[in-house]
Amino acid sequence: MAALLWLAVGGALLLVLLWRRARPTGSEGRAAVVVLGDLGRSPRMQYHALSLARRGFHVAFVGYAGTKPHNDLLHNENIRIVHIPEHKTWQAGPRVFQYIAKVIMQTVLLFYTMLKIENPGYVLLQNPPGLPSIAVTRAVCLLRGSKLIIDWHNYGYTIMSLTHGDRHPLVRIAKWYEELFGRLSDYNICVTKAMKEDLEVKCNIKAITLYDKPASFFKETPLSDQHQLFMKLSKDYVPFKARGVAEPITLDDNNEKSAFTQWEAQSGRVTRPKDRPALLVSSTSWTEDEDFSVLLEALEGYERYVSDGMKLPPLVCVITGKGPLKEYYSKLMATMRFRHIQICTPWLEAEDYPLLLGSADLGVCLHKSSSGLDLPMKVVDMFGCCLPVCAVHFQCLHELVKHEVNGLVFRDSSELAEQLKMLFWEFPTAEGKLNLFRRNLRTAKELRWDECWEKTVLPLFRNS
Repeated sequence: MAALLWLAVGGALLLVLLWRRARPTGSEGRAAVVVLGDLGRSPRMQYHALSLARRGFHVAFVGYAGTKPHNDLLHNENIRIVHIPEHKTWQAGPRVFQYIAKVIMQTVLLFYTMLKIENPGYVLLQNPPGLPSIAVTRAVCLLRGSKLIIDWHNYGYTIMSLTHGDRHPLVRIAKWYEELFGRLSDYNICVTKAMKEDLEVKCNIKAITLYDKPASFFKETPLSDQHQLFMKLSKDYVPFKARGVAEPITLDDNNEKSAFTQWEAQSGRVTRPKDRPALLVSSTSWTEDEDFSVLLEALEGYERYVSDGMKLPPLVCVITGKGPLKEYYSKLMATMRFRHIQICTPWLEAEDYPLLLGSADLGVCLHKSSSGLDLPMKVVDMFGCCLPVCAVHFQCLHELVKHEVNGLVFRDSSELAEQLKMLFWEFPTAEGKLNLFRRNLRTAKELRWDECWEKTVLPLFRNS
């Protein structure tokens, strides 16, 4: 594996020796933001691209096609989306050889794509996935006289270890590769103070910390916009329809109603029915680092509380996202028989996701970092919408979720069930911790992404 990796990168380095040239005039105003993954599912890198474009950089946003990125990015004239050609995974032979073949193909196609774009003064790369993208972009930067900046979201080898185990040869090679090639970058960014310290101690890599911050469009959703969103979703998803109403459009000529809101034609007002269900939202990429059985078991506990006559509302649980384990959990959820809980797993448009978070009553996060060093961006987005969160505990979660201040931290399904009972007791009363947490989030007034990015990251592009 190591020999083949060196062979794949070796050709690029040979080109470096033969054709290396100085950075052409004007390249300082160009940047490539690179993701060896679905561009639409890479929000932090989308934010990087937008921040650069807003400050006059011409940005090539490089990655795979798939999910549609946010409209702000699509409509920005300084951003050009460049797709890496897709390749079919080789299905013949042992899995290790299939993986090697995949890495070699990705090496060739990424290198080809990076040489097609206008010469960038800077290449900003997301890691993970870093195999083979760190080596490829380092070679391209040497060839074209560009600066390489790695944004460390996590360690790729720790994600691989969730499937293969720490001692698997592929995991060991990935760890060696990540630590070796990671040192070859010009600058480094990371997502937590814990990761910054770990990079310096283990890899001798000095990084600056840029915490994930919500973009400006993550905010509380006005009630009228909530109603429009719920009516839109009610056309396809039963939990959003008003109870006892077959069609989502109107109850009569004067009223329009969803499960959570009602619009009165005469006054033009939108109101929330007092008997409405509570709206719980969770977002996931359906991977091994999120155990959704914890949430499902907690919902079973909540169902028992309601059935026992406790003063709790019915619950609509919306789980957004897509990923490899979605089908598994969808089948599991289909076997569950709830009377007071409805589960919905829609895939939302990029513009609708912030509206949903800004309309919800509580967020739940099941992300457990494979390295213990990164923070869940979904919680950042929820906090931007002033949405309180219940989050599963892991090593550096305290850098984001403050227990009993902006949310609650749980360790297992029974503790989460107890938290749901406590937070939704006599819902929708204005008293209680759910609204206390929301008020705390409203008064926190933390900086948004663009402000933090300008103070922390922009100097890397100005002072190079």
